[in-house]
This record gives sequence, structure tokens and C-alpha cells, in this order.
Amino acid sequence: MRLSLMKKAAIGSVLYSMAAMGLIYYLSGDKAITISDVAQDEVSGSTLPDVTENGAGEGAGADSGPDGDGLLTGQITEGDGEEKTAMAAEENETGQDEEKTGLSGNEAGAGGKNADPEENQAEPDGEEGAKENAEGSIAPEENGRGETEGGRQELIFGTGENNSSYMRIPLPAECKAEDIAVENFYMNRELCILVDGADSDFYASNVISGNLDMVEKGTCEENDKADESGVKLRFSMTGVYEYHTILENHDLYISFFSPREMYDKIVVIDPACGGSNIGNEENELTEKEINLQVAKKVKEKLDGTDLKVYYTRMDDSNPAEEDRVRLANETKADMYIRIQVDANRDSSVYGATAIYNEDYFIPGFGSVELADILEREVVTSIKGKALGLSKAQEEDYAIRSITVPAAAVKVGCLTNKQEAILLGREDYQEKIADGICNAILAVYEETD
Repeated sequence: MRLSLMKKAAIGSVLYSMAAMGLIYYLSGDKAITISDVAQDEVSGSTLPDVTENGAGEGAGADSGPDGDGLLTGQITEGDGEEKTAMAAEENETGQDEEKTGLSGNEAGAGGKNADPEENQAEPDGEEGAKENAEGSIAPEENGRGETEGGRQELIFGTGENNSSYMRIPLPAECKAEDIAVENFYMNRELCILVDGADSDFYASNVISGNLDMVEKGTCEENDKADESGVKLRFSMTGVYEYHTILENHDLYISFFSPREMYDKIVVIDPACGGSNIGNEENELTEKEINLQVAKKVKEKLDGTDLKVYYTRMDDSNPAEEDRVRLANETKADMYIRIQVDANRDSSVYGATAIYNEDYFIPGFGSVELADILEREVVTSIKGKALGLSKAQEEDYAIRSITVPAAAVKVGCLTNKQEAILLGREDYQEKIADGICNAILAVYEETD
């Protein structure tokens, strides 16, 4: 009986041990499965860091810009989504303002497109890769940028796709429309933006992005005017452009247009000489000064008309002849008018003449027709003497090189004492300007 009890106890012990081992095995297997599942969940549900943390400020990746671009040239308008009357006046004929799209800091990668986060977050390899930031922007070292002469630092440009219609310039949070001024230097192909209150450190870490097709390079420098603070951003352009601007969400959006996209009537006025090139000098008068004064009076008369007039100079500078030619050709002007003063070995000679390019001919209206109208209107206005038309000579580089109707008017002879006295008088210069303006209007009347 005792043996039977012992056998039962032994069997029970074995069965108990087997059950315990099975339970342990079961629990250990279940735990392994659970750990595996958790690990998989953690991998598939991982969140990459915010790609907008690239030193460019919140929302720096969005470069598509607000909807609409119908602003007056040079006007800075804050696009707050409510008051956009300046834009509505030109773009929305129905009088309804278009709502501007704000920036989304998490939607953009390099250059304002939705970028692959893993690609943007990749660790750079070595020294070369360290130059590229998380947004795909190029640091100054990689583009040969950095500190330049005169204390200018190179701006950082985004490297994303330029499918936006705007170039985007980040601004300090406290910056307002009245703190920004835009200057377009056509002769130098340079756009300058003055940002009051900003400093160069801000643009050492913030990216210029969006549509950069028209921009060759950009620099930042401290404002050199004693009574003004802030920085000056200089953009070297690939050609002559007009622009529209919108200020929104601490970003300045600039869209560029060719002059012909903006204006129907384009004229280029070129006061010859300037700077060290004084031109003809007689009777204490210089050609460069008379040319400039007449051009300024022409500007006073044509400002406010429906004409877009480009001037090669409005100060005592001397642009290169190639630059004067380029302005006329790139703007595709309807006409180019050069203002000059003549001189003659015979001091008794006086009167006005016009020069044209005989090699450039346009059926109906060309350089010779422009020269004829120009001389006629100027002589009529000053009640002077016409010396006739002359063909451009080798020294008349601008007239011979321009591919739009081009003529030079020589408004009088400095070598004639009587005419020199008249040329130095402001009221006589006013009459010359009247004649040039009348000639321009007459051209449009004939060609229309």
C-alpha cells in the first residue's frame, strides 16, 4: 500500500514538473513574440525630426508664395490675408481680394517642394557633406561664397526646384513694410533691397529660396548711410527685369518680369558722356552737363505718362557704351534717343542735327525715320536751324550697335558763342526737352 502511494506521488511529481516546464516555455515564447511585435511597432511608427529646423526660421521651406502677383512695381505690401487692395486693384477686376496662402513650416523641403524627410535628414559624409544643411541649402563655402571685399557677405541660396514664381527673402520677425525699400539699378543689372533693423548675422543663417533663375548671386552688407540702420541686400541679375513684391508672414516675395511683360511703350533716353568723359567743352560749358540737364527735364515731362522710360544715367556717371547698348536691346525698346552737343572747327556753324544707323533698317519705321522726326521736332521747339541728318560713323558705337530704332540728336554747337549761351540757359534746355518729348509722342502717333 505504501508502495502504491509512493508511485502515485512520484508520478504526480513528474506530471507537475512537466506542467511547470510547459508553462515556463509557453510564457517565454509569448514574451518573445510580444517583444518582437513591440520592436516592429516602434520602427514603423518612428517620427523623423522636423525638417524646418534648419536655421531658416519657421516655415522656411515654403517657397510657392502667396496666390496672385498683381502689385505695382516697387510697392511693398503686407499680405495678411485681409487687406490687399493694392493687389486687387490690378489683379482682381471683380474687386474681390484673393486670399493669400500662408506658409506651412512642415510641408516643405529644399527649395520649397515637399522633400523626402529621410533624404533631408541624412548625416553628411565628411567635410564636403557638412556644407549642406537639412533643407538642401548651399552654404557659402560650397558656392565659393563667403566674406567679400568691402565687408559684403555672400547670401545663402536654397538648392531646391525653382518652380515657384517668386523669390523668397526671409525677414526678421519685427520687420514691417515701411522698413523695406527696393531699388532697381537697370544699368548695373542689380536689385538692391534695404532692410531696416536687420543685421548681417540674420542672413548668415537664413536661406534665400524659391525662383532664382534670374539671379546670378547675392550679397549682404551693413547699410553705409549714417542716418540709417539695417542691411543692404544686393542681387546681381541675369538681365533687365521689372518686379512685383508681396510681404507676408515675415517673408518678402519678389516675382520678376521682362519689361515687355509690364509695359506696352518703352523708350530709352541716353545723355551722352558723363564722369571723366566731359565731351565737348567750349565757352566754359561742358557737353556732359548739358546732356544731363536736358535728360532730367525730359524725365520731368514724361513721368506720369503711359510710357516706360529708361535712362542710362541721371547723375555724373559714365556708363560703358556696351551697357548703354545693352539697356536698349534687352528692354526691346520702341526707340533709343541719345542726347549730344556738337562742336565744329568753324565757329560760325550753329544748329541741330540727328544721326542714324543706315545699316539697321525696319520697313515702315526705323532709325532714319526716328532721326528725321527728332531733328524736326527739336528745331521747331527751339526755333532753331536744322543742319540735316547724318549717317553714324565708326565713333558712334551705340547708334551703330543697337538693334532697335536708334538716333542721336545734337542739339547745338558749343563752338558757336551765341548758341553756347543759349545751350547754357535753363529755359532753352526746357525747349530742347519739349522737342524731344514731342518727337517721342509723334513717333507713337505715326506707328499706331
